[in-house]
Amino acid sequence: MASEVLPIAALRQHGGDKPRERQAGENLSRVSTRTSYLASITVSREARNDVGFREIFLSVDGEQIALLQYGERVTHELPAGPHRIRAHNTLFWKTHDIVLQPGEHARFIAINRAGFGTFGFMMFLGASPVYLTFERVPGDA
Repeated sequence: MASEVLPIAALRQHGGDKPRERQAGENLSRVSTRTSYLASITVSREARNDVGFREIFLSVDGEQIALLQYGERVTHELPAGPHRIRAHNTLFWKTHDIVLQPGEHARFIAINRAGFGTFGFMMFLGASPVYLTFERVPGDA
């Protein structure tokens, strides 16, 4: 069977009463937005060893999405694909580069934790370093 080369204009015409033959790949130009292309992340700050003060700032791809205080959690929907999730408490920064699949729900835990001398500094100086833990919860999907 010999294939015939047709100009693009001829492919777009329906040719009157004659049924149009389907061309290979003609559906490639059709794009539909589907909610199955979305993924989500949840970041919680509910750990027992959290010191309970100083906020944690969250951003996804450079856009701030939340300011977490102790006992709070936030869920954020975003398109599937690669993303950079950052958390900081103004002193320490943590970053996760992740690739989310359609329908995936990634969970993270954020903790402001006391380190060596935290409460000693707090007592004498009125301020102290609070260390940040920001980890993906293992086994999520």
